[in-house]
Amino acid sequence: MSTENEGNAVPPAPSAPPVPVASPDASPQAHTTPEGTDGPAGPGHQADQQPGQPAPAPRTHPAPQTHQAPQAPQSPHAGQGYPAAPAPGAEPTAPLPPVPGTAPQPPVAGPEGAWPPPPPPGTPTYADGAGGGAAWGASYQQPAPKPKGRGGLLAAVLVAALVAGGLGGGLGYTLARNNDNGSSTTVSASDNGAAQVKRAPGTIANVAAKALPSTVTIEAEGSNGDGGTGTGFVFDKQGHIITNNHVVADALDGGKLTATFPDGRKYDAEVVGHAQGYDVAVVKLKNPPSDLNPLPLGDSDKVAVGDETIAIGAPFGLSNTVTTGIISAKNRPVASSDGSATSKASYMSALQTDASINPGNSGGPLLDASGAVIGINSAIQSSGSSGGFGSGGQSGSIGLGFAIPINQAKYVAQQLIKTGKPVYAKIGASVSLEDSTGGAKITDQGADGAAAVEANGPAARAGLKPGDVITKLDDSVIDSGPTLIGEIWTHKPGDKVTITYKRGGQEHTVQLTLGARAGDS
Repeated sequence: MSTENEGNAVPPAPSAPPVPVASPDASPQAHTTPEGTDGPAGPGHQADQQPGQPAPAPRTHPAPQTHQAPQAPQSPHAGQGYPAAPAPGAEPTAPLPPVPGTAPQPPVAGPEGAWPPPPPPGTPTYADGAGGGAAWGASYQQPAPKPKGRGGLLAAVLVAALVAGGLGGGLGYTLARNNDNGSSTTVSASDNGAAQVKRAPGTIANVAAKALPSTVTIEAEGSNGDGGTGTGFVFDKQGHIITNNHVVADALDGGKLTATFPDGRKYDAEVVGHAQGYDVAVVKLKNPPSDLNPLPLGDSDKVAVGDETIAIGAPFGLSNTVTTGIISAKNRPVASSDGSATSKASYMSALQTDASINPGNSGGPLLDASGAVIGINSAIQSSGSSGGFGSGGQSGSIGLGFAIPINQAKYVAQQLIKTGKPVYAKIGASVSLEDSTGGAKITDQGADGAAAVEANGPAARAGLKPGDVITKLDDSVIDSGPTLIGEIWTHKPGDKVTITYKRGGQEHTVQLTLGARAGDS
């Protein structure tokens, strides 16, 4: 309660007779009105060899706008009643005291003889009557006179209450003023509590904390000054880093290559070997540190659709970025390239993930929930692509990312470290690269005028001929030539596979042993 009323005497009850209750109509209410409106390929390619160039929008409505009812001006009517009109010959009654917290105002003169005085022009009522009281400008009903003795007692009690309230309010204000140093008070968590926060094994934070120190951001610069940024991860303690072939391509033939760890340590590196068809490369750090921790490798054959995934990379150069998602598909046939005129396609039977993967993520690890590597992030399909995976410039993620299964990448990396050259499995036949849904058709003629079926090769020994359409490899459905190539390259030379094919409308099944081809040429 305000201390403005402290010590003010309460006037005695008025002696004039009560005024009739009838009053003029309340002033019009203010209205709140929402505003709105009324409504890739030539005629054929060796299946085991590196291929050639591969409504109107709904109408929106603005949010309703609310008109604030105007505030009532300070007047003698606001917050206090009107005294009754004096009777002839009677003494005027004393006006009621002002409401606590408002300053006394001079009376407003109304028309002579009018009672009660009219409200000031424009004074609004409470909207829809909210507030629980009479509308501003309503007439005041004079209370009936009370015995003077009892009224005096009530007045004394009220004065005592006002004094007590004033003392309490004054004391509270004084204490608050003395304790206010002008600064804001906030509550901070204790350091001990923060230090005790633990991330359980298997949480994304725990997996990322363990994996990040073993990832690097790779910068490749060609002798002509062209270059780009990608990602890689520690493959062994000898300083080998595994990444994508297209990440290091600019640094081949006399270019410069560097690898930077999350803690800022930066090392020069060199390409040990690269496989353009697999899109896998291995680089080695020069003078590698002794504290390298290779990332654990998982088993990509055991991955299931719906498994959680964690991708680490440098999207658009933003190093050490962690994103998450799931395995959204397996064995997805993907032919990717950088879209340039001289680029050759890479083929994979990929793991598909919706973890955000962007340019710069290439070569980075795709982890499972335990932190084991299950793939190497390699390609994306984006809304800016012109039909080819990995093409379309610097378009971003739309939730369609593709990773080379780690089982395949591990085999390729080991071959590159051992010999510097990739080794590809082959069936010894050329197939059409045209898009189709019927299967992979063996062409009538091979590349550069060679025979479509290699003499004494695996396909020839199995009885395959030009015009045969391969529809399955083991249990994998084959719907096109690129799909067949990707599936063959998930195997190793010497593996036995079952081929299902159609000839003259009849389906046949045959087993063959995959051959080998070294190098990308």
